[in-house]
Amino acid sequence: QVQLVESGGGLVQPGGSLRLSCAASGIIFSLYAEGWYRQAPGKERELVAAITSGGNTNYADSVKGRFTISRDNVKNTVYLQMNSLKPEDTAVYYCKAEYRGYGESRDYWGQGTQVTVSS
Repeated sequence: QVQLVESGGGLVQPGGSLRLSCAASGIIFSLYAEGWYRQAPGKERELVAAITSGGNTNYADSVKGRFTISRDNVKNTVYLQMNSLKPEDTAVYYCKAEYRGYGESRDYWGQGTQVTVSS
């Protein structure tokens, strides 16, 4: 059974920091690309940051220079370090594990963790 479990969300003041974690089980984690997405009320889910199985990263323009995605293939965990948080970063954050192989495609999502940036 595949599970992705996010943690680390919460309430933080503008300018503060949080680190989200997503622990995966039931998959060969090192073969999967990992992504962090977010969904604010009334908005569509959007990609925040992604990291390939080889460690290449990409970021949404809105978070470049503030957020850092990383992965630990020993702990089967992907992280999102969020600094200089803004109220517009408020959303539910989801992690996604994605595998694309030969004629095979698999996507798994976590349950989400709330991040609220407010004074």
